Amino acid sequence: MFTITKPLRFGDCDPSGIAYFPSYLNILVGVLEDFFASLGFRWRAMNEERRMSMPTVRLDLTFASPGFQGDALDFSLVVRAIGRASLDMEHTISARGSVLWTAKHRIVATSLDTHNSTAWPEDIRAALTQHLETPHAHDPAT
Repeated sequence: MFTITKPLRFGDCDPSGIAYFPSYLNILVGVLEDFFASLGFRWRAMNEERRMSMPTVRLDLTFASPGFQGDALDFSLVVRAIGRASLDMEHTISARGSVLWTAKHRIVATSLDTHNSTAWPEDIRAALTQHLETPHAHDPAT
């Protein structure tokens, strides 16, 4: 599991101080970028040198509780499945001891030259595989 804390800033909230949900998505992209950097793969190098990107192709969000300006958002990212070109993840975002929202997220490795999916390079696949977590047998979500 990859974890990181990000602040919920003034600009991420509506006038009442509650998180504006599109801001959550922008922060989530940054968390994904941080995750790949933690594996040794910086997005700029992946874009410029490998000519690859990783667009989101599926994102299922469930909101449980509001986030407020000034909250420290705790992001947990779990890798659930690695396909030829796809990566399935689950995110849990918490603050003040409560889950605020969760997400099921699929990205796909694509070529910046052809804009088609491309297999994960072996070094990236190996790093992702080290983070693969499968649901436990007693997990009701399985």
